[in-house]
Amino acid sequence: QEGTSPGGIKAYLVEDHSNPLIAVNFAFEGGGSTQDPEGKEGLANLLTGLLDEGAGDIESADFQSKLDDLGVSMSFDASLDNFTGSFRTITDFEDDAFDLLHLALSEPRFDAEPVDRIRGQIVTGILAGRNDPEEVTSKAFRETVFAGHPYSRPTEGTPEALASVTADDLKTFRSKVFARDNLVVGVVGDITPEDLGKRLDQVFGGLSEKAELKTVPMAEPVMGKDVHVDLAVPQTNIRAAMPGIMRDDDQFFAAYLMNHILGGGSFTSWLYEEIREKRGLAYGAYSYLASYDHGAVLGIGTATRADAAPQTVDIIRKEIERMATAGPTQAELDKAKAYVKGSYAVRNLDSSLAVAQTLVGIQLDDLG
Repeated sequence: QEGTSPGGIKAYLVEDHSNPLIAVNFAFEGGGSTQDPEGKEGLANLLTGLLDEGAGDIESADFQSKLDDLGVSMSFDASLDNFTGSFRTITDFEDDAFDLLHLALSEPRFDAEPVDRIRGQIVTGILAGRNDPEEVTSKAFRETVFAGHPYSRPTEGTPEALASVTADDLKTFRSKVFARDNLVVGVVGDITPEDLGKRLDQVFGGLSEKAELKTVPMAEPVMGKDVHVDLAVPQTNIRAAMPGIMRDDDQFFAAYLMNHILGGGSFTSWLYEEIREKRGLAYGAYSYLASYDHGAVLGIGTATRADAAPQTVDIIRKEIERMATAGPTQAELDKAKAYVKGSYAVRNLDSSLAVAQTLVGIQLDDLG
């Protein structure tokens, strides 16, 4: 069902009274890491770890205790394009639970201790990643393909940028990004449309009417470059990029099926078959479609012995050429269609939160 609260907040609802649970997923569209100010990269990501670390007149430890006592699940995440949240409660405690969610979004405290603690955890992970081949490769890939665009910046930030972030920066980001006009909500569970309307106003009604988002330009992925990063490890990580396809393109589903056959289908894909099964050059090989709000790429990745890297890259090139010239057989296409349709429910509808997240995705992609 599609409903609107008395205050004008819209949501998609799957009403299900079989269990006394309510799951909520929501997104502030356009409020991801692309909104991080220059020199303060990682701000959105830092905010995701602080919204449940004290709000209103409730300090961090007490806020966490209340979540535990009520059995409430609450988490937040920042992607390149969006700032998202997930929430789940049992109906016995929904009054207090929804009040906590309201406080987390509207009155986060940003006290010094939790800010320093969460910042320290993130910085520790960043420093550890500097010696991780996967992280090093991802950084080179991102900075090369999206050179000069906000997508080139690390979502988690840098130690230097995070050190400059203040409580006022966090408050400003929250006030600009969290608004009613860029809010998308999906709800699943033991709640009627009428009661949901009241909860929507309770949680989101106090937010600003309009978000203040800076304009993000379209990305033009850079192609035709070879980038090598030296690292003293026995394994070589390989990434490749080709032009992608936007989610609203008429050919998106054709591209989706093509990618599934090329490398998105894991154990049945061409890349996996040629690189791992036939030659044992890697534990796995994959491809993916990354269709962002402001750009798209087809990405390919694997990891192999350093001496086998040239051979592996040659195989990738040949499989891409084979797809472009010969394409899949009818049997491969039929198999891909059957797998994608059959696995949809398993990947997207296996829990209340997963269904709520799917409802949000439908709205973000404007699928109707």
